[in-house]
Amino acid sequence: MKFFSKKKGRKTAENPLVQCVSGDSAAHPFSQLDSYMPLARAEQELYESLREAVPIIDAAIGKLVRLTGNFTVECKSRETTAELNRFLNGVNVNGTESGIYEFLNIYLDQLLTYGQAVGEVVCNNRGTEICGLYNGSLKDITVKHGDTPMSLVVCRNNAEQTPLEYQELIMFTMLNPAPGALHGTSLLKGLPFVSSVLLKIIGTIGNNFERLGNLRFAVTYKPQSNSSFECTKESVKQIADEWSKAMRTKGEVCDFVSAGDVSIKVIGADNQIIDSDLPIRHMLEQIIAKFSIPPFLLGLNWSSTERMSSQQTDILTSELKYYRQQLNPVISKICSLWMKTRGIGEEFEIKWYNINLQDEKELAQARLYNAQARAIEIENMQKESEAGWAQ
Repeated sequence: MKFFSKKKGRKTAENPLVQCVSGDSAAHPFSQLDSYMPLARAEQELYESLREAVPIIDAAIGKLVRLTGNFTVECKSRETTAELNRFLNGVNVNGTESGIYEFLNIYLDQLLTYGQAVGEVVCNNRGTEICGLYNGSLKDITVKHGDTPMSLVVCRNNAEQTPLEYQELIMFTMLNPAPGALHGTSLLKGLPFVSSVLLKIIGTIGNNFERLGNLRFAVTYKPQSNSSFECTKESVKQIADEWSKAMRTKGEVCDFVSAGDVSIKVIGADNQIIDSDLPIRHMLEQIIAKFSIPPFLLGLNWSSTERMSSQQTDILTSELKYYRQQLNPVISKICSLWMKTRGIGEEFEIKWYNINLQDEKELAQARLYNAQARAIEIENMQKESEAGWAQ
């Protein structure tokens, strides 16, 4: 079946082509300003630096991606269900990996970091078979409105802003976009200022330990009043040489012995380093509030009650369900394209696994309570019917 029609007279490529790659790099910075909106490349670089500078931000995004979980796709027929899931588990991703989960992990990571994500279904030159999935770079594309404000067109980021030829193969998702905006909102929005304060505190701690932790000594020699200048100078030089020799000796005990009024003090030993635990915790609380992740999942041993931890877990579960909803259209598009290439018109349903074992336990306990309640109701109905017959 010929899925994508080709124009007559055009030569087709022998290998699958990827559309979301960089083209002409000499894009004019002022061309077509009224028809498209760039995806804020400087802001993307800022968020990349933010994840690299603050490890807890990178760890939080990684936790959200991994905790999103897995899913299965069910169709009406068992044969189609088995074949579709076999395709999803073995599809080529970016030429180096396999499985739709690898594609979705990169896609969701990009979505949370930049507020938008782009991917592509790669087909063969005849459009009769899906060859793989490709995670595109936001630096290589531009998004603009189509014929109506309800439609979006993904274009190459070149001088002409050329629309991609097969828009139906492109997947583009925006996270919490502002009304009328063509770009999403990053999960890291609002964190640069807080992170800069945190980095200043950490940098100051490093400087203080470099100054006060690495001990420096002040050797003071007080000569006698009747000593000559030359004698004093010679004595100071001898004391300095002996002290340097004692400090350079490693692994051996070396005593420093001198004659005269000589005093030795540690520079900075009397100074106390400012306690930074409280301000660092304040900054980390602001950062963690953006991710809705319980602190103990990030290795922060903050005191919390069991009930508070349970409530934090429930909030995290709702956040993960929201991210699953963002991925459902992407999964549906991939499955629909696969069915079209196979000529299958069945409906399918995406079923996500429960997020953790605690959910499994609560669901099983709820089913047990419902079954017990149902058994009691049936027993009461039987007793009432027996009493009615007795009368």
